[in-house]
Amino acid sequence: MQSFEGKTAFITGAASGIGLALAERAAAERMNVVLADIEEEALARAVRKIEERQVRALGVPVNTMLEESVDAAAERAIAEFGRVHLVFNNAGVASTRSAGRALWEISDKDWDWVMGVNFYGVLYGIRAFVPHMLEHGESSHIVNTASLAGVLPGGGTYGVSKHAVLAMTEGLQRDFAARGANINASVLCPGFVNTNIHRAERNRPVLVAADSANPELEQQGTAFMSDLLSHGKQPSEIADIVFQSIRENRFYILPHPAWDEFVRSRVEQILARGPVASTDMMEMQRRREAGEVF
Repeated sequence: MQSFEGKTAFITGAASGIGLALAERAAAERMNVVLADIEEEALARAVRKIEERQVRALGVPVNTMLEESVDAAAERAIAEFGRVHLVFNNAGVASTRSAGRALWEISDKDWDWVMGVNFYGVLYGIRAFVPHMLEHGESSHIVNTASLAGVLPGGGTYGVSKHAVLAMTEGLQRDFAARGANINASVLCPGFVNTNIHRAERNRPVLVAADSANPELEQQGTAFMSDLLSHGKQPSEIADIVFQSIRENRFYILPHPAWDEFVRSRVEQILARGPVASTDMMEMQRRREAGEVF
């Protein structure tokens, strides 16, 4: 896609963080903007903020864990604006309740919540919009938010979910190409971004209410994540890079060049057939103190 003006963007997780920044950037491009989020008060504030830019905006409450909720949001977007051209499957969560637990110790509720939002929410967005895009035939693009956790050695619910999003988006782009569709896909793999994902537990649905956890480990994990995120890129920087990447039809969107050598090291580990190595957090900390943004 080279031109955005007058077209329609649909964004999940749009009430804050990267999602809100994408909505603001879409508005700056003079697009119609559909903001979808589970947090209704924050969503209403975000819609007002977008409307101040003198573009048409629609707020739609959505629980991306539920396919019927995503389908209903898609139907409202199409009913309001006719055609949707740009979809950001962006909503994501990270569980702090499983801090310090090994994979086999993580509860089903944690797996259900994180995979439900981070993986199935993306799948449901694809299912809801791709047939519509194929039908209207105009140039369209889908951006799925993964993470560098989907490229680097991963563990826990978050890393597993983001690896899955990366693989699914690669398959999606191959399917578009095989069918000659006028649609392209990209996978967004940011490093640390100054968002509130470390506070995602506030939006955990009752059906997947957290089991008991170690309060001390959870507090330490939340504080550590908050510090890393607060020193990351601003969501607006990510949004700028994403829109430029769409124009250039980039598939892999890697907005943090400081991580490139970590990604390269990961590939080398695989080819060396050796043991899994963890990311050197101390080296990353030293480089961050020297001014690099991770």
